[in-house]
Amino acid sequence: MVSVAEQAEREHRILYEAVVDAYDEIERAMGWYYYLEGKLQMPFIAKCKSRRSISPLKVGETVEVIQMAEEEECMREVCVLIKHGKTKLAVPLAQLACHAADEQTCEAVSDWHYWIARGYEY
Repeated sequence: MVSVAEQAEREHRILYEAVVDAYDEIERAMGWYYYLEGKLQMPFIAKCKSRRSISPLKVGETVEVIQMAEEEECMREVCVLIKHGKTKLAVPLAQLACHAADEQTCEAVSDWHYWIARGYEY
């Protein structure tokens, strides 16, 4: 079930910037990876907006996103690296709300959230 209304401008941006010329799951995953890598100005602040069993983050927890996770980590869903104590940890980008000052960064994160909310898959 689709829970978010279609947004023509966002659909156009995703189609022509993120998944342009992507014909299968691997190409869509890589399209998203490089779209986000090019748009996200890191580091940036984010806040955990949902609990995930694969992540130790708690709802409301503030984190610093420092870079994209390795390509291999993003083949099922987009993950980013955060500072977590003295280490770096990969967490799903879908779990994080963008609190960056940079508008382009938050727009790109919102594009990913929109993609997920619409029920789209690689």
